[in-house]
Amino acid sequence: MRILHLLAPAGFGGMETVVRSLAAGHARRGHSVTVAGILDTPAEDHPFPVALEGSGVRFHPLFLPGRRYLEERRTVAGLLRTLDPEVLHTHGYRPDVVDSPVAGRMGVGTVTTVHGFVGQGLRNKVYEWLQLRAFRRMDTVVPVSEKLGRQLVEAGVEVQRVRVIRNAWTPASQPLGRSEARGILGLSPDSFIIGWVGRFTLEKSVDTLLRAFALLEIPEARLSLVGGGPEEPSLRSLAHDLSLRDRIHWQGVVPEARNLFAAFDCLALTSWSEGTPMVLLEAMAAGTPIVTTRVGGIEDMVSTDEAILVPPSRPEVVAEALRSVYLRPRLAEERAASARRRLEREFTLDPWLDQYEEVYFSAGRSSRRGV
Repeated sequence: MRILHLLAPAGFGGMETVVRSLAAGHARRGHSVTVAGILDTPAEDHPFPVALEGSGVRFHPLFLPGRRYLEERRTVAGLLRTLDPEVLHTHGYRPDVVDSPVAGRMGVGTVTTVHGFVGQGLRNKVYEWLQLRAFRRMDTVVPVSEKLGRQLVEAGVEVQRVRVIRNAWTPASQPLGRSEARGILGLSPDSFIIGWVGRFTLEKSVDTLLRAFALLEIPEARLSLVGGGPEEPSLRSLAHDLSLRDRIHWQGVVPEARNLFAAFDCLALTSWSEGTPMVLLEAMAAGTPIVTTRVGGIEDMVSTDEAILVPPSRPEVVAEALRSVYLRPRLAEERAASARRRLEREFTLDPWLDQYEEVYFSAGRSSRRGV
């Protein structure tokens, strides 16, 4: 098939990882795959295209800074005419709302993956309302968890358009051992390292993790935060107020951070909204003990046999869970080993690619029939 993915990529993140894995996997299977990225900066200055190099996937930059939506629609229409894909697969509210209708009018099959909703603030709620309206006109809407699928149906998306497909794990190219990974991150070999990896956004609730860390009475504990994002200034200010500056390593964006999870004694995820977070799959693969909130699709990924599950926005409960990992390392290792076995049973790459191929073939046929 001829498949076109369309997104407005950040420099890194779970959605970007999913698109790269999906596009590269189908290219290896012989499909003609193009990824188009709506960019505010020239492609040579953006890290997302670099990660696609050597994958057999063509990258097509769409340099559209600001909110030039009419120009964007004309540009996407031209790209569709040039590439003539059977399916346009959109990711994120902007291509879902602005560009997917263009493909529908041109007879191109339309698919979107719903990675999750933020649900906070008037602007986000308006964006999500517009997305839900767009979903009702698409051939297939793919939520990444059962809970998210139920939410879409309850919000008015026809059940026959919804196909739940959980994210999958792509093996890291060069996973590193504990000492080597700690060396790259500048972490002491003797510290108890609590790791966090992602984008500093509101729904990730990193402030909960900082408050939990402040409650720990473990002198050798350190917090390693890998990533960046709009909430970083306020989080740094909070760390200062909590007198944590000397105990936190602000790592910034680290290329191929997925290779470094062995550096952590524990991965902590304190989000109040998630789909199927890729960071948990990476921790499961590395055998890293996990403390995570019980939200979104996380309970579809790990149970209490594989991780410590905590409620959102409860720093004192998170602190107790982290303390348990420190005081009972043998039990934490057993849960991590169970999580690795579950990853190998349920989140492997080939079945995931198979399911998306079924979705693409179905959407392509539907568009040709004018459904």
